Amino acid sequence: MESASLKGRAITFALCAGAVVFILAVLATSQGSLSLDNMTRALAPAIVCAVFSWAAAERAIGTTAGALDSAIERIAEAARGDLESPVPPEVGVVVPHLAQAMDGLFQQVAANLDSVHRLAMYDPVTNLPNRTHFRRVAERQLSEMPRGDVAALLFIDLDRFKAVNDTMGHATGDVLLGMVANRLRAVADSVTAGGGIGKPLIGRLAGDEFTMLFPKLDDANQAARIARGVLYALTEAFDLAGADVEIGASIGIALRPAHGTTLHDLMCAADAAMYHAKAGGRGRAEHFSDELAAQLTDRAQLEIDLRNAIDRGQFTLVYQPQMALTDGRIVAAEALLRWHHPSEGIKLPASFLQRAEETGLIVEIGEWVSAEVARTIRRWADAGIEQRLAINISQRQLDHAMFFRRLRDAMHAAGAPARLLELEITETLAMHCSNDVIEAIAALRADGATITIDDYGTGNSSVARLRTLPIDRIKLDASLIEHIASRAEARQIAQSMIGLIHGLGCEAVAEGIETVDQAQILRIIGCDVVQGFALAAPMAEDTLIAWSRSGDQDDEAMAG
Repeated sequence: MESASLKGRAITFALCAGAVVFILAVLATSQGSLSLDNMTRALAPAIVCAVFSWAAAERAIGTTAGALDSAIERIAEAARGDLESPVPPEVGVVVPHLAQAMDGLFQQVAANLDSVHRLAMYDPVTNLPNRTHFRRVAERQLSEMPRGDVAALLFIDLDRFKAVNDTMGHATGDVLLGMVANRLRAVADSVTAGGGIGKPLIGRLAGDEFTMLFPKLDDANQAARIARGVLYALTEAFDLAGADVEIGASIGIALRPAHGTTLHDLMCAADAAMYHAKAGGRGRAEHFSDELAAQLTDRAQLEIDLRNAIDRGQFTLVYQPQMALTDGRIVAAEALLRWHHPSEGIKLPASFLQRAEETGLIVEIGEWVSAEVARTIRRWADAGIEQRLAINISQRQLDHAMFFRRLRDAMHAAGAPARLLELEITETLAMHCSNDVIEAIAALRADGATITIDDYGTGNSSVARLRTLPIDRIKLDASLIEHIASRAEARQIAQSMIGLIHGLGCEAVAEGIETVDQAQILRIIGCDVVQGFALAAPMAEDTLIAWSRSGDQDDEAMAG
């Protein structure tokens, strides 16, 4: 470093100047011959020149060179991460502009690093620790706690935040999230003001999910009191753009060490308790319990069993026919999923589809159903069977237009005519599907597929929205059919809905027909097609084909 310093270069310059003078003096006095005497005489002016050069360098360059060397060393320290030490004072005296530039540079770099750190570790909307930062700090705090100390983790999910985003916009939603964070801070300050309770770690995990970790509690009852304080704070109306907005929250509570000692265990427990609170009516706090622990175990085992079912081909389809009330023809059949569980026997979709949705396994199951339906339709077409085959579309599938494009590809690959395919989408899902999904559905409909709204009468649908959707049939939910044989108001409601369906240019279908009387009344009030156990139970493909060809359908159901 010293040999390459500016001061070293100044010394080298002085020596070089002296050497040049020495050579010139030797040449000037040698008169054609070089002798020791000439060299001795030449040495004197060379030394004088070198000394004067060094003196000049010392005054003109030496001080600056030393300051620059200090500046270089300081920059090297900054490169190693030291942005806080001051710039050496000699740099400020000799080269003040350089000192100012270095100070500004170090401050800017430090500010940029702080900004990057904040973006990486803190949520920009609420200024709370984000998921990564919360996990890191919480794991450290839990690992450092003495064995028997009590801690509480609160998992907080806002109840009606999505409605605010949908109606008032995401910018207003962000403002609301910031207000929620401030109220959580206020609750934390109030419960820790009297001492005895350690300052909590508050984080925003994602969306409208927040967490609070209290690392020091005297007993488990304090967690319940804290949760009640949080519920009270979040139940109070928020002033958003001059409007009072109420959202509320559902809270899950997990305790250390009763429900685990690691953050992973506590998060799983608090999350399960939060979902239990939502299922119980929202706006409440629930502790994790042995019952919930058993449910978690069952859910985990169900996920394992579902993965095995996909890998080992344990799923199958059964078919329930749909009959036209005008002439008794079988016009379609709904494909229904069944699971041949190796130890529990036949399992109905209600026992496993929700878990399949939660884990994403519904995508793989849906792809199997699509391929199986395409192959079945091809077999029916080859056999001259002109009955449509209907399949239900799940929430996860409806969220992605790619599902419908893959279904269309599967139909083409199997050589299955689209005129024999029917897609059933629940009323609630149909009201919220994206334009991309609608376009993908419309492409299948253009190929000849039939589109049906399922479970009509159970959601909050808009007639204007229904008119814009590419649909052909609407199925009345079984709850609307249940009492039409015994209650006049039920018949009036069903008849009104059938009139509305016809007004939309669609075919009216009633599902869940349990008695012949229901079928007869539906025929009288104008329903087009019925489906239910009064006609036939779900059956295997071969049984359905033989049954539909045998003419054994219930004549009473068709009677006029």
